[in-house]
Amino acid sequence: MKIQEGLTSIRGVGEKTAKLFARLHISNVGELLEHYPRDYEKMEAPVSVSALTPGRVCAVKAAVIGTPQITRVRSLVIGNVQAGDATGLFRMTFFGMPYLRSILKPGSVHVFRGLCQAEQAGKAQRASLGVPAPGGLQPARPLRMEQPAIFSAEDYAAIQDTLQPKYALTKGLTNRLMIRTVRSALEGLDERMLEEFLPEALRKEYDLIPWLEAVRRIHCPADVGELAAARRRLSFNEFLAFFLGLARLKGENGERKVTRPMQAVPDTGRLLKGLPYRLTDAQLRVWKQIEEDMAKETAMNRLVQGDVGSGKTILAFLALLMCAANGRQGCLMAPTEVLAAQHFEALNRLCEEQGLCIRPVLLTGSTPAGEKKRIYRAVASGEYNVIVGTHALIQEKVEYRDLALVVTDEQHRFGVRQRESLADKGEGTHVLVMSATPIPRTLAIVLYGDLNVSILDEMPVGRLPIKNCVVGTAWRPKAYSFIADQVRAGHQAYVICPMVEEGEMDGLENVLDYAKKLEAALPEGIRIAVLHGRMKSAQKNEIMEAFAAGKTDVLVSTTVIEVGINVPNATVMMVENAERFGLAQLHQLRGRVGRGSAQSYCMFISSNENEAVMKRLKILNDSNDGFFIANEDLKLRGPGDLFGVRQSGELDFRIGDIYRDSDLLLKASALAERIVSGDPGRKDRQLAGLYRWEEEHLDPVDFRSI
Repeated sequence: MKIQEGLTSIRGVGEKTAKLFARLHISNVGELLEHYPRDYEKMEAPVSVSALTPGRVCAVKAAVIGTPQITRVRSLVIGNVQAGDATGLFRMTFFGMPYLRSILKPGSVHVFRGLCQAEQAGKAQRASLGVPAPGGLQPARPLRMEQPAIFSAEDYAAIQDTLQPKYALTKGLTNRLMIRTVRSALEGLDERMLEEFLPEALRKEYDLIPWLEAVRRIHCPADVGELAAARRRLSFNEFLAFFLGLARLKGENGERKVTRPMQAVPDTGRLLKGLPYRLTDAQLRVWKQIEEDMAKETAMNRLVQGDVGSGKTILAFLALLMCAANGRQGCLMAPTEVLAAQHFEALNRLCEEQGLCIRPVLLTGSTPAGEKKRIYRAVASGEYNVIVGTHALIQEKVEYRDLALVVTDEQHRFGVRQRESLADKGEGTHVLVMSATPIPRTLAIVLYGDLNVSILDEMPVGRLPIKNCVVGTAWRPKAYSFIADQVRAGHQAYVICPMVEEGEMDGLENVLDYAKKLEAALPEGIRIAVLHGRMKSAQKNEIMEAFAAGKTDVLVSTTVIEVGINVPNATVMMVENAERFGLAQLHQLRGRVGRGSAQSYCMFISSNENEAVMKRLKILNDSNDGFFIANEDLKLRGPGDLFGVRQSGELDFRIGDIYRDSDLLLKASALAERIVSGDPGRKDRQLAGLYRWEEEHLDPVDFRSI
């Protein structure tokens, strides 16, 4: 079996099943094998009820006591049942399982595996969630499980003491089917398709196992040691591909010459004096760097990093003003239409208030066709000197009269190639990129190898610090009550879940079901909307615009709202399964609130309350400084931190993590530099396999990158 073959070549996969895999963008054997597990479970021996520990995932062999009680709260089906053994009882709650009575019959014995939690005492709290008081005997210890996995004793015995992979799934595709399909693919794989490309000497130098062995172990690890070795090798592959691709781009671009250097203009000084606030010392320092860059004979390539609210946008506006005052064109590219529109409105307002020489226009994918044609003509003639938009700015039809400056906001949302495509629409174009994602400077210098890095490490005076709390799931009723109070006070709230729909991964909250739970828990009349990355762009924009306009009270979303929306009226951010995210990403999510004059709050709900997890999350309690948090994250997370935490958002690696694998990242960078500078003609026969792999695995048009 070859990696290019379709999934139906795998034993047991028919057309119907292949369509389910296609929803995960898996169409062939190679893509299946690159669909790495999200997590792994150590299937430990079942314990007695008396040995259940709150805050831990446990397996317990118990008998069902009584008939499951099914209730409906609006559109949500809630099932409650008790189970126990000779040592005690516990309660289980299931959501969206109306068929529960046919599975859990009185007296039947099963193995239940899930997160054990302290039971909520009191009728009022149960009633607030639509949960009836359990009948019969009261549990000896007040413990419960929500949505535990259910096994027969025989099925659980077959997997006991193993590491079981957990994959990202979609509705209709179970984890068991995914495991079976992956293992069938590995058994039938033609080993020549994953021919080793790193010389043995290099593998020894970097302590890496062979590529094929790593692929087998990542899906079927015998123990944690095998898993760590597999992750290390596959992460190294990703990092090496990234840095080789970046080196290739740097070689292609070289140093761009500017034929007409710009001059400092009095317009920027007048704007600084006319603003109703004074720039911080950090903003003034970075503006001076930008101004000097734009006056040079070589094109600017600068990254401005700073927390949300540190004042990056006004620096972008100053650079665009300098460009316009020099008689040139500039553009500002944002990752979403909502954010592009907000930038355009802010720039328009500033132009009217301060009488600037900027003539701005907004261009996005949803701009009507007739209006687009008019804008194309006006941009080509120079009628507009600042163009704000999304990816629409890099379309072939867009021709600029004299493009001299490209600003990209939330820069990690655009590939290097996209940034370069826009810069190539001018001659010797200056590039300014902005990011609110804090990365420790040691990593930023390597990751942004083609950019000079400026850091805004100071916040404007007068911003109210966000009040934070890190709590367990037992705190949810209070959190719901607090959200309701904030909505009654005229504010709005975000609730973040790690998954989109049920079945993607056991034990994690998903936005579709959580919105129903929230609807049942919150008072009637509170308007709830759902947002996730699988929606079409037009639908996402409509939902975000409605929230920004105050037409929605609570937005239940995945991390798709990490960037691209600015709602000053939102005062609450609640993150479910907070332990599943890296600290820097949690800080990014927190940055969605605290944008207005009202006090804002962030609640991190952890379903894992062990000491190490809570200690890591409580760093967010102690600081609102993104760079401090990023550095603490770097200290805490090492190569041994394999489970449950994945930093996403900044770089879209399948398995590598820039924080957890920072040592590997630096080594891959050094090797790429060694290869590029030491063998520019690619004649080293020992590296022939690596060069073949590079050609096959690096898309010359766009590769995974910053």
